[in-house]
Amino acid sequence: MSRPPLRIVVADDERMVRTALRVILAAEPDLEVVGEAATGAEAVSLVRSLEPDIVLMDVRMPEIDGIRATEQILATMARAPRILVVTTFDNDSYVYDALRAGAAGFLLKRADPEELIGAVRLVARGDCLLFPAAVRTLATVHAATAAPAAAPWVARLTEREADVLRLMATGLSNQEMSERLGVGPQTVKTHVAGVLAKTGSRDRTQAVIAAYEGGFLMKKS
Repeated sequence: MSRPPLRIVVADDERMVRTALRVILAAEPDLEVVGEAATGAEAVSLVRSLEPDIVLMDVRMPEIDGIRATEQILATMARAPRILVVTTFDNDSYVYDALRAGAAGFLLKRADPEELIGAVRLVARGDCLLFPAAVRTLATVHAATAAPAAAPWVARLTEREADVLRLMATGLSNQEMSERLGVGPQTVKTHVAGVLAKTGSRDRTQAVIAAYEGGFLMKKS
């Protein structure tokens, strides 16, 4: 039996962008756009009503921005969707704030259709879409105004968990980390779970943000 298509809500204040995203996604049999929102407040209401699997969220929208919308969705829904931020600039501080708020990753609006489709499927599987260089740059800018202090959890990481967290920050998948470390995928999965628990993170994106803000990664900048 085939799986039902992934249900997607597109939130962007530009009608042309929403239309373009809908056309690209609708061409795929496993993807379905079930709603569109032009403001952050409308996105929150629509997502709560439709309970989609994925939300493509613009960061700059009227009423409330994509950051606040992301926070509200994740804080109030028992079965929250995966949120993928779609932005114009990868150096936008809004992107970093959206990742801190719980977005699973971000994608540039100029991305190719194949990249967009691949990104949606990636986050739907529970993975995170990170661009390591961009996240590092954004984290460095953030640290300039809020210098990271060593977080208590850093000392509680095992040596292998520390290795895994560093590799997570480079955007490697579990399989790629398995090959790099010379251990089985299940072992990597166990270490990832340990990292998430100790950093208090909901997913890999949150763990990487915590690593920068907790001084774990910034100390080697």
